[in-house]
Amino acid sequence: MTQTVQTRQPQAFHVMAKPTGAQCNMDCAYCFFLKKDRLYPGSAFRMSDKVMESYVRQALQAGQAAIAWQGGEPTLMGLDFFRRAMAVEKKHLKPGVAIENTLQTNGILIDEDWCRFLHDNQYLVGISLDGPRFLHDVYRRDKGGNPTFDKVVEAVRLMKEHKVEFNILCTVNAVNSRHPLDVYRFFRDELDARYIQFIPIVEKDEGRGAGGELKITDRSVPSGQYGRFLIVVFDEWVKRDVGTVFVPFFDAVLASYVYGQSSMCVLRPTCGDALALEHNGDLYSCDHFVEPRHLLGNITQTPLAALAMSTEQQDFGRGKSSGLPRTCRQCRFLFTCHGECPKNRVLTTAEGEPGLNWLCEGLKVFFEHTEQPMKEMANLLKSGRYADEIMSRPQEEVQMANTRP
Repeated sequence: MTQTVQTRQPQAFHVMAKPTGAQCNMDCAYCFFLKKDRLYPGSAFRMSDKVMESYVRQALQAGQAAIAWQGGEPTLMGLDFFRRAMAVEKKHLKPGVAIENTLQTNGILIDEDWCRFLHDNQYLVGISLDGPRFLHDVYRRDKGGNPTFDKVVEAVRLMKEHKVEFNILCTVNAVNSRHPLDVYRFFRDELDARYIQFIPIVEKDEGRGAGGELKITDRSVPSGQYGRFLIVVFDEWVKRDVGTVFVPFFDAVLASYVYGQSSMCVLRPTCGDALALEHNGDLYSCDHFVEPRHLLGNITQTPLAALAMSTEQQDFGRGKSSGLPRTCRQCRFLFTCHGECPKNRVLTTAEGEPGLNWLCEGLKVFFEHTEQPMKEMANLLKSGRYADEIMSRPQEEVQMANTRP
C-alpha cells in the first residue's frame, strides 16, 4: 500500500490554461465560468497557435510539472490543436525532464480517437460527474436542456477500455449533498474510480439582499449539509478505502496534521500559485477571480514567470491570510483550514466582521468529527508506517489512542 498523503511541496505556481475561454457545449446551472465570456465581447474564443506555443514553452522553461488544459470545454478545440501542442511540448522539453499533461473535460466529445490520443500521450483526465443519473442530470445538462449522464458515463467506459488514467471531479451542491453514500459508492463501485475530488458549490446570486449582504443561490450547498456530506463519505472511506481510494480533501487535511501545512491552496495560509490563462494569453490571479482587477498581464507581452511572481500576485496570495476575521484566527482548526477559499468568504461574523466563509459551519463539524482518526493516521505516517493500518483498528481504539495525555 502506498501512503495516502501528498508529500510533494507546492510548486512555485501552476497554470490552468483555457483554450476556449468560457465556451462550453454544456449549460450547467451552477457554472460560474460561463458568464466570463462577457470579458471578451466578439471573441471567437479559440487559442491561437502563437499563444499555445508561448504557454507551453514558457511553462516548461519555468519548471512546471504539468501542462494543464481546462475550460470552458477544452475539447471544443479539436484533437489537432492538442496534437500540435504535444509537438511543441516535445520540441521544448529537455531530456530527462518529466511533464504531466492533464485535461479537464465534461466528457461529451470523448470518443475512440480522443482516447487513443490521451492514452498514447499519457494524459491524466479529470472528468466532471455529479454522481448517479438521478443526481448528475439535475444541474448538468446540455445547451438544449437535455440530460448528459449517459454520454459522460460512456466517456468513462471508453477511457477505461483504452487505459486512460482518469479522476472524478464532483461538485457538491444542494441536491447531491443529501446523498453522500449514493455519490461515493457509485464512483467507487460502479465506475471503479480511485481518485475522487469533491468541489463545493457556493454560487453568488446577482444583486444583494435588503441589508446589502451577498446572496447565495439555492443550488449552492448549505454549509451544514456540506459538513455532513464529508463526514458520511469520510466514515465510509476510513473504514475500508484508505490507500486505495484517494479523496484530495481528506489527504490535504491529513497533510496538515503530518507536516503542519497542506499542499491544497484552499487549506493553506496563503494562495496565489494556481493561475488561470485565457485563450488570448491573458493571465489572471486565479480561476475563481477571472475579472479585470485580477488581470496580471498577457504572456505574449510579459514572461509568464514574471507575471506569476509579480508583486500584484504576491499581494493577492497574502490577502488570503490578511483578510481573515478574528473568529477564524482564534479557531483551533486554523492550522488545517486557514479560512478556506477567499471566493467563499461571503458572510459576516457575529461581531459584524466581514470575511467569514460560507462553509465554516460545515467545515468545523467535519474537522471535529475527523480529528481523532486524522491524528491516528498522522501518527502512523510519522512513525514510518502506513495510514491504511487504521482500517484494522477498532474506531474505539483510535479514539482512546488520541485522547491520552
